[in-house]
Amino acid sequence: MWTRKTLWTVTTLSGLLCAHPEIAFAQSKENHATIVIATDAPLKPYDPMIYGGFIEHLGKQIYGGFFEPGSPLADEKGFRLDVIEAVKELRVPVIRWPGGCFVDSYHWKKGVGHERQPYDDDRWGVLEPNTFGTHEFIELCRRIDAEPYLCQNSLASIQEMADWVAYCNATTGDLAEMRKQNGHPQPFNVKFWSVGNEKVGKVYIDKVRATAVAMKKVDPSILVTCSGSHGPRAYIDPYLFQAAGPYLDLLSVHEYWIPNFQQHQTPDYLDCLMLSEKPDAHISAVVQSLEDANMQDRIKIAFDEWNLRSWHHPGFSGHQARTVDYQDPEIIALIKDRDKSLDPSLYTMADALFCASFFNACLRNAEAVTMANVACLVNQTGPLFVHPNGIVKRTHFHTMAMYANLLEANMARTDIESDRLSHGGSSVALVDAIATVDVSEQEYSVAMMNRHPSEAVTCTLQMGSQPVDGTYRATVLTGPSQDAYNDIQHPERVAPQKITLTFKKGKTILPPHSLVIVQGRLKK
Repeated sequence: MWTRKTLWTVTTLSGLLCAHPEIAFAQSKENHATIVIATDAPLKPYDPMIYGGFIEHLGKQIYGGFFEPGSPLADEKGFRLDVIEAVKELRVPVIRWPGGCFVDSYHWKKGVGHERQPYDDDRWGVLEPNTFGTHEFIELCRRIDAEPYLCQNSLASIQEMADWVAYCNATTGDLAEMRKQNGHPQPFNVKFWSVGNEKVGKVYIDKVRATAVAMKKVDPSILVTCSGSHGPRAYIDPYLFQAAGPYLDLLSVHEYWIPNFQQHQTPDYLDCLMLSEKPDAHISAVVQSLEDANMQDRIKIAFDEWNLRSWHHPGFSGHQARTVDYQDPEIIALIKDRDKSLDPSLYTMADALFCASFFNACLRNAEAVTMANVACLVNQTGPLFVHPNGIVKRTHFHTMAMYANLLEANMARTDIESDRLSHGGSSVALVDAIATVDVSEQEYSVAMMNRHPSEAVTCTLQMGSQPVDGTYRATVLTGPSQDAYNDIQHPERVAPQKITLTFKKGKTILPPHSLVIVQGRLKK
């Protein structure tokens, strides 16, 4: 998984840099950080559901992404096998579908059975064939070994929403018989359900309460969430907790820190990195709302749409007042503009390090955050770019794979002292880190990132008051520059490398714009 076509043979981080003169960096300044792993603090288990994904019927996420009947890379059912194998590397534990905003006009019965009902989706301005529906989504999840997470159309009737639960999970009754006739005798046993997407207000909240009751009457074992907050405010309506809180298990939170929805933005590396501490602040604000409502022990956070960048979809911000004319040059241009999100040069080391920053925020709040879903999983802004002839693993794909595969099961408390990285009137810590340990409390995995675009950092790692010493196995993700990206011609320009990392009296060097995960029994 971590090899490359051209293998770099290195034994130390210095060796990595010597082997690759293109990873040049300045050492004229002495940048410092100290990471202290608290050896006397209780450990916190975290939920690997934070490595989840989200897919929506917009752009090339479904059709031309996971599902492409007729492609030489797809099987007889239309599933792209190369895409499935790549996503398996991320160990994605849960996938949310079908929306997102798409769900506001989605009616699940049109997408099951042999006679599918295509329709004109006025929300996104697409002709939806419905060839990828509930059965196909469940099969995709089973192939990836992920839990399916279904988002309901809260504009539909409560009965329609409850019926979808029955269709998926019931063993007897008309809807169970319908599922059986459609080719699946056994229940799908869908555990996670959301009542709507990005809705607010009393009418919605009252419907959430009534729908949650109706759905749990069908299957009491399901876990229900609803729209909690979306956007930068992280505001939760107190009425949500008062009216629907007793019937909820999770609270959906969404944020994209570069809002590309209508205006396409291309901020540089430093502008992006100045956003990297915002996930911590966002989660803290939601946690505070839960605590203010005394719901922190009952309701957990599902950060089920997140990314540094939102995908671009100009001109379609809501239901259209008119029928979409797909021959209209203006409509054609608006839909074509969505492909701007596929530009490979957008996804640089900034995306890789922001992704690590987001996971660190979730891990530090492990008692509150039980799920997170990168939006989206493939194409648009996702970690995996899918094209007709193959795939490209973007920089943040590798961050996700490193976190999902290399970290241990429990969070150990870390205290970090770091110089600051400043730009444009803002600043963030130059170094961020988290430490994890296995159940035996012997094997550690410590993730450390240097956010500086061009300078190395001297980093000291301590176990309590004692500096770590010795040589350990490690994985490093960096690139020839902070703006390095992967594309079809250069799919492995940025990729993780296995190295060994030496600490002398606790000190080691972190190269610029890098993520390093060191593993082993850390010796004092």
